[in-house]
Amino acid sequence: MLLHVRFRPDTTVLKIDYCPSDLTPEEWFKRLCARAGGKFATRAGGRGFFRLTPAELEALAAPRAH
Repeated sequence: MLLHVRFRPDTTVLKIDYCPSDLTPEEWFKRLCARAGGKFATRAGGRGFFRLTPAELEALAAPRAH
């Protein structure tokens, strides 16, 4: 699966796919970077994507216990 990310000129996240409702797009991006950063590819024009399996996406999107 590809999770597309679009960035604003100031590098904050404008839009990101599959964002859980309990996270902001920026929080979701930071979680993905922290736990699956090696699966991120940067593209031109303020874009990038994460390439994840459905199981990886499900595990990353699951709420974390506090």
